[in-house]
Amino acid sequence: MGLLLHEGIESVILSEEDIRNIVCRMGAQISDDYADKNPLFVAVLRGAFVFTADLLRAVTVPCSVDFMAVSSYGDGVKSSGVVRIVKDLDTKIEGRHVIIAEDILDSGLTLSYLIDLLSARRPASIAVAAFAVKDIPGKKPAIKPDYVGTHVPNEFIVGYGLDYAEEYRNLPFVGILKPEVYS
Repeated sequence: MGLLLHEGIESVILSEEDIRNIVCRMGAQISDDYADKNPLFVAVLRGAFVFTADLLRAVTVPCSVDFMAVSSYGDGVKSSGVVRIVKDLDTKIEGRHVIIAEDILDSGLTLSYLIDLLSARRPASIAVAAFAVKDIPGKKPAIKPDYVGTHVPNEFIVGYGLDYAEEYRNLPFVGILKPEVYS
C-alpha cells in the first residue's frame, strides 16, 4: 500500500528530519514570544492538524488548542475564492492570544477572511504560524504570517497533512505531486 501512495510523488522537498527541525524552531520562537500568555492555537482543519499536533509538542509554555474547519478548495487544485465555515471554534477567544496554525499559505485569501472573522470576536491578539509559504512568482499572499516554517516552490505539494482530494496526508515527508495525478 505505501508503495502505491509514493508512486504519485515526483520528488521529496522536505524530509522528516527537515520537518522536525522546522517545527522545533517555530515552537521555540512561539514559546519565547508567548511566555506568560497561555496562547490558544487554532488549527485550521483538515490540513493543519498534523502540523498543529507537532507544533504543540514543540511549544514549552502553557497553551490550549481548538479547531476550525473552512472550505475553499473542494476537490480542486486552486481555491474557489468562496470560504465556508464548516466547523467553528468551541472556545471563546475574547481577550485570548490566538495563534492560527496553517499548513500552507498560497494566496492567503482564506486566511485573511478567517483573521477578519476572528478579529470581530475581540481576541487580545491574533498571530499566524504557517508551516509553509508557497512562493508564487509575481504574487504576494494577502497576509504576512508572523511565524514561517519554510518556503516551498509553486508546485502542488502533498504530505505532512497536505492533501490532494483527501489523499497523501499521511506521508511523513512533503513532496511534489506528479502533474498526471491531478490533471
